[in-house]
Amino acid sequence: MNWLDIIGWLGSAVLVWSLLQTRVLRLRALNLVGSLVLIGYNAALQVWPGVGLNVVIAVINIWYLRRMLATRHDERTYEVVEVGTGDGFLAHTLRVHGADIARFNPGFEWHGTEPDRTAFLVVRADEVVGVVLVDGRESGVARIELDYVTQRFRDFTPGEFVYRRSRLFTDRGFRRVVSPPAMVAPYYDRLGFRRDGDSWVLDLPPVNSAAGARPSD
Repeated sequence: MNWLDIIGWLGSAVLVWSLLQTRVLRLRALNLVGSLVLIGYNAALQVWPGVGLNVVIAVINIWYLRRMLATRHDERTYEVVEVGTGDGFLAHTLRVHGADIARFNPGFEWHGTEPDRTAFLVVRADEVVGVVLVDGRESGVARIELDYVTQRFRDFTPGEFVYRRSRLFTDRGFRRVVSPPAMVAPYYDRLGFRRDGDSWVLDLPPVNSAAGARPSD
């Protein structure tokens, strides 16, 4: 086996590996890399149908990647919907993703029937991409019990849209948001949270300032 064959096998392996990814952004990125390698491999062998096929695949991947990255932090792409803490669809979502939730939020238990709980679903069109559950028993403090993103959208952190809309919390009398201390791979440093022991804390603007702010502030 010569070096050209090795490159061809490597490109094919990356292409196959990309199809095994659950995260859509990672799938597209790896698929693009595999296609580019195979373009070079087929061009070296002068297999022009193979070159043409992989050029088309690469262009498709580039188009989707550009679109994904452009809408990654776009509030027009994601919507935050408040649901009842005892909502059947919320319970179904937590049950379907139970194993994955436990992986990133060890020890999580949802007591939605207890008072002072709030639940938000982050949706993209008709697809649920995230869940944020809040415990508001402590005066002025919103303690996040769960901040979960489904596997397909884990590279996009859609939960940020909950925290970027401070009125979701200030209208309920909260002055501070505190992240779950045991959460695996938190992303709060990118959203203006500050580190406080094992948790991340977001200090909210005063109620009078939030009242005149835009819903996305």
